[in-house]
Amino acid sequence: MNRDTPHILIADDDRAIRMTLEAGLALNGFLVTAVGSGREAIEAARRKRFAAVVCDIFMPDGDGMEVVRELGVISPQTPIVLITAQGSIDLTVQALSEGASDFIAKPFEIGVLADLLRRYVAARTEIAETEERETAGSLLFNDLSRTGLVGRSPAMVAVYKLIAQAARTDATALIMGESGTGKELVARAIHQFSARSNKPFIAVNCSGLTDTLLESELFGYMKGAFTGATNDRPGLFEAADGGTLFLDELASTSPAFQASLLRVLQSGEARRVGSPTPRIVNVRVIGASNVSLRVLADNGNFRPDLFYRLSVLSLNLPPLRERGDDLDLLALHIVRRLGGDGRPALRLTREVTDAIRSYPFPGNVRELENALTHAAALASKGQITLDCLPEHIAEVARAMKQEATTAPPNDIIADWPAMEELQRRYLQLMLARSGGNRSRAASALGLDRRTVQRMLAKYQIPSSDDDNGDSHEETP
Repeated sequence: MNRDTPHILIADDDRAIRMTLEAGLALNGFLVTAVGSGREAIEAARRKRFAAVVCDIFMPDGDGMEVVRELGVISPQTPIVLITAQGSIDLTVQALSEGASDFIAKPFEIGVLADLLRRYVAARTEIAETEERETAGSLLFNDLSRTGLVGRSPAMVAVYKLIAQAARTDATALIMGESGTGKELVARAIHQFSARSNKPFIAVNCSGLTDTLLESELFGYMKGAFTGATNDRPGLFEAADGGTLFLDELASTSPAFQASLLRVLQSGEARRVGSPTPRIVNVRVIGASNVSLRVLADNGNFRPDLFYRLSVLSLNLPPLRERGDDLDLLALHIVRRLGGDGRPALRLTREVTDAIRSYPFPGNVRELENALTHAAALASKGQITLDCLPEHIAEVARAMKQEATTAPPNDIIADWPAMEELQRRYLQLMLARSGGNRSRAASALGLDRRTVQRMLAKYQIPSSDDDNGDSHEETP
């Protein structure tokens, strides 16, 4: 064992189990120290920092819960896996709430435990690298703290320029982008950097309101205008006077509402429902939609005159899948925020980072934030591992990893194999490059087809019985 071999501490009062764990983990590439009680485990942890601890819960001299509590003070970042034959929901909840990283029930396979420990050890070794990335990005996060927008991809730099240009004018603006791309954040940024920043910013989701309710919310109403109108009530146009009104999901609005909105934009006057007299308002309107209003207008499903009035300035937000390395910055920004307010700092493991990069996030930044919020709730000792992610995201990563491990290697001599192994790999590679066609593989190798068939059988390499249009099998 070299000095980089992970050193695992085992604590179990059953000598047979202790010896089994010690031998099994050693065969899986770990350096192991085994003790027979919780008290011995605590003393060992005081003397040496271990990569992980595997501890039985029920022991006569210092149980597993005591070990978890003591190591939480001595070495809070050390992963602790508790094992027991007496599992229950209450016990599991207590163990994890006390600070255990994981909880497995006897009997279990050594290989499963070894894989679990490898993941925790790998996560722990990445802490320094993560902290370095956080430090490098701290200036960026501070600069963007006013808006909440994070990213430095060319697509987002273009958005920042448009925000700056829009903030210099009072013209209406239209923000287009898929759901979850941050349209409200962009609208707020325009407001914050404009001359209206000391006045109200009011956001309204038009899809969540009926026509009648939307009109009364935006324009207000007079006492007696309808059943339930017991008092005069100003609308949001009046409440936002001097500031900015953000209208999201405009594609969901009716032609009648669109006509009312157009009148306000043209005249600068808002009329309360039931009032004969309009009120002059000084409000900048920023609209937004997750579908193209231009296409809807061309198809007769949105008022063209309102579309042109709204789109004096247009901003198109890129989906997350087109923002490159912004994904890493966003993930880091989100976990920093989730780990704030007195909660433990959160860190992403390499597996999680790879999983996030491989998933397309059709829900964009909102979906990423929801996924990491879910993961943060399941994280142990501040480490977000692959198992913490929502299953549909983790499954994509596992599938890609499986595909990578089963695909023939591009560098077939990376580990300097024996000649027979080299032949097997080369045959596998040529077969894959031939699309599974044995005749083409044989031709590329300079061998006859029967020889290739024998080699496939010898090395137990699977291939389809259907040879993709090849001629019938040659007779021996």
